[in-house]
Amino acid sequence: MKRYIFLLLSFLYMLAATAGTPLKWNQVYQTYINQYKDMAIEGMLKYGVPASITLAQGLLESNAGRGRLVLLGNNHFGIKCHGWTGRTITHDDDELGECFRAYGNALESFEDHCRFLRDRPRYQSLFSLNRSDYRGWAYGLKRAGYATNPVYAQSLINIIETYQLYQYDKAKDYDRFMVHHSGENSSVVLDKSAPNVTTANGLHTIHKYNDNYYIIVRNGDTFKSLGKELDLSYRKLAKYNERDKHDRLVPGEFIWLKKKRKKAPKNFKDRLYYVRRSESLYDIAQKYGIRLKSLVEKNEKIAERGLRIGDEVRLY
Repeated sequence: MKRYIFLLLSFLYMLAATAGTPLKWNQVYQTYINQYKDMAIEGMLKYGVPASITLAQGLLESNAGRGRLVLLGNNHFGIKCHGWTGRTITHDDDELGECFRAYGNALESFEDHCRFLRDRPRYQSLFSLNRSDYRGWAYGLKRAGYATNPVYAQSLINIIETYQLYQYDKAKDYDRFMVHHSGENSSVVLDKSAPNVTTANGLHTIHKYNDNYYIIVRNGDTFKSLGKELDLSYRKLAKYNERDKHDRLVPGEFIWLKKKRKKAPKNFKDRLYYVRRSESLYDIAQKYGIRLKSLVEKNEKIAERGLRIGDEVRLY
């Protein structure tokens, strides 16, 4: 059944390539891009593989992170064993029960993909191409035998152009936090507005807001337990949130994972925040990822007398 689905998808891609019709945008692909683009950029800057190519291959080979190889072995690029000495899994591909590499996390897969291309002679000619020549890379990968799909190159190009992945080939820097905290074990939510309280099971969801990241406290959380889960110093975590490392955490509050900003996002430049019942400036600072000292400086008068319901607070 899987082979028939694959052939059907290949046929549809071939039709799109022949007619010049762009692929239809979908949120699943975009979520994958948001989650892994920084890993792709890091790989480009370290090894020379265009980020657009890495992302397009990851999307195509892993079905946007939903494929069996990802779920069982964190293998985003369909790389077979080829002398691999690490953990392996079997998977039906061109033949039944083929050997594929398995990784501890997504970052290991992304790095191995770049090294795989860099270290094999059949791909060496690709590295003489300009980093922005994603078309040359796509057709070069197909000629070198990366995949047997007859429309593999055009499939990569369609994905790159539909999702404008070529923009990442110009990147000179990347978010190092995202590289190490956006694997399969914890999702990353890219907030477009003020944070909203959500609930989750298992590991904490990492939310992005105001050029920072935060998690939402649950019952039993401490700075120490969060630090262990997130691989961050719990002392620094407390310091980022202007708290003592032994402070009790209240379910529903936000804990920021990097040093907070001096102001809210730009969309608050001409907006005010209206104080609600029992809110303090610290509560507001935590909600928007602002340093308390900076928020006090912006609102000296009401900070001196104490907040009242309905007070207007400047966030930017």
